[in-house]
Amino acid sequence: MSGHSKWSTIKRKKGANDAQRAKIFTKVSREILVAVKAGGPDPDNNSALKDAISKARAVNMPNDNISRTIKKAEGGADGDNYETVIYEGYGPSGVAVIVDTLTDNRNRTAANVRHYFDKFGGNLGTNGCVSFMFDKKGVIIIENEGISEDEITMDALEAGAEDLSVSEDCIEVTSAPEDFHTVRDALETKYTISSAELSMIPQTMTKISDEEHITLMGRLLDSLDDDDDVQNVYHNWDMPDDTE
Repeated sequence: MSGHSKWSTIKRKKGANDAQRAKIFTKVSREILVAVKAGGPDPDNNSALKDAISKARAVNMPNDNISRTIKKAEGGADGDNYETVIYEGYGPSGVAVIVDTLTDNRNRTAANVRHYFDKFGGNLGTNGCVSFMFDKKGVIIIENEGISEDEITMDALEAGAEDLSVSEDCIEVTSAPEDFHTVRDALETKYTISSAELSMIPQTMTKISDEEHITLMGRLLDSLDDDDDVQNVYHNWDMPDDTE
């Protein structure tokens, strides 16, 4: 679980400047668009939309932007043209990487993802080549505002969570995928949730000792994050604390 917490911290750092924030808003808007097209504009009856709105709020997207995107989807924007495509491969030093994309052009996205792996010392593999090293989990991050550890533990477990990890800044609650919405809905009535999403959690972590490989792995992740078609990147790199 410490690996995911570290990624969350890095993700927040990366989202600090305006250019990164604009890219993140674009990605989240696409998720909202597709969710509305698939299940309608009411988040109470559309869990995918509720997840996307939660993600939008976690990255501080203004409510006006969220509302406009939902209305745009209702008005017939091309959300039906997007499809989810998952890519798997290895980064430098054998780090396992899963790339979750939402694209309206498979050829463009595949070419871009392959280029990033090739350029930065990795190689793109076949479906299933690394996903068996990860477990799909619901991950809920709660702001630690002086919360009693005993109380949050009891509340999380009663809601159906599997585990939790407490740090000075935040509390990370994990659940089985099928219990994710129930756990999130129960906890958000009492606590301030900063993010909630289904994620791929690595079973084991991989360390990189070669300085050049550390640099290349960082550039691979940056390039993937900067691609508009890439929604999420999961990996099992045990990142150094000073990595930005």
